[in-house]
Amino acid sequence: MSDRATLEHLVARAVRAPSSHNTQPWLFRPRAAGVALLADRRRALPVNDPEDRELTISCGCALLTLRAAAAEAGIATRVTPFPEPEDEDVLADVALEDGSAQAALAPLAAAIEARHTHRKRFEDTPVAKATLRALADAAEAEGARLDMLEGETTRGEAATLVAEGDRAQWDDPRWRRELAAWMHPRRRGDGLTLPGLAVPVAQLVVRSFDMGGGVAARDREIAAHSPVMALISTPDDGVGDWLAAGQALQRVLLAAAVEGVQASYLNQPIQVAALRPRLGRLAGAPGAPQILLRLGYPAEAPSPAPRRPVSEVIED
Repeated sequence: MSDRATLEHLVARAVRAPSSHNTQPWLFRPRAAGVALLADRRRALPVNDPEDRELTISCGCALLTLRAAAAEAGIATRVTPFPEPEDEDVLADVALEDGSAQAALAPLAAAIEARHTHRKRFEDTPVAKATLRALADAAEAEGARLDMLEGETTRGEAATLVAEGDRAQWDDPRWRRELAAWMHPRRRGDGLTLPGLAVPVAQLVVRSFDMGGGVAARDREIAAHSPVMALISTPDDGVGDWLAAGQALQRVLLAAAVEGVQASYLNQPIQVAALRPRLGRLAGAPGAPQILLRLGYPAEAPSPAPRRPVSEVIED
């Protein structure tokens, strides 16, 4: 089950996974019986993500996407996390086998191309309780928790933490330079895309000016008025937890997209270390906060972010 055409098909779908700043920090190495998933640390964000936590979560998203695509194709997958202790870049080996595919993952593959990050306001339509329970079950299936932040007071306090995180990040010139460096024209196939002629101006503005106050006000408003805010957390905070969090995140996102629900991220209170424990206490979630989501029904179809060609992410 590991012929080249099958491998390229699965990788082409795996790279539709989300990643921080659309860095796409993954590589796939063909194996005799499958494929290895590697972290591409050349695409790391050392200021925004100094421990490569979000990088590993992004790779976990790609891993779950590959598993779902394989299940849809009737291929069984057997995942061995961290198979080479001497090489920390090898995050997982995925054996592709004849046999019984994971039936629960197969229906999620239909949403791989439909899932997009939606950064605008959502419709006011509430998300059904049954859908939210299914999303919590999806996270649990991958060894994580999904806790809803319920109540106006709790959601308001969470939105305040998001705004505090915005101000702290924008106050750091190194963070602004890193953000600007990942502003790319769409033809590059990665990064935070802008029309080509706008990129140099946008980069200059972001590098030069602390716009944290305005960004914080906007994000606080969007967060507080989102139909759902939810926190993904894991029992501990090691690299294995990060990989599991990524798989849980993508399983949640695909299960949501099947129901027409999209998401975006409010990770500022997790990225700013001083705010992370406060968010965990607010959500009442044991363990380590990993991803803060807002979910709802988009008023308009989100446009897909670009991806690099498969040939650039398969390491021959």
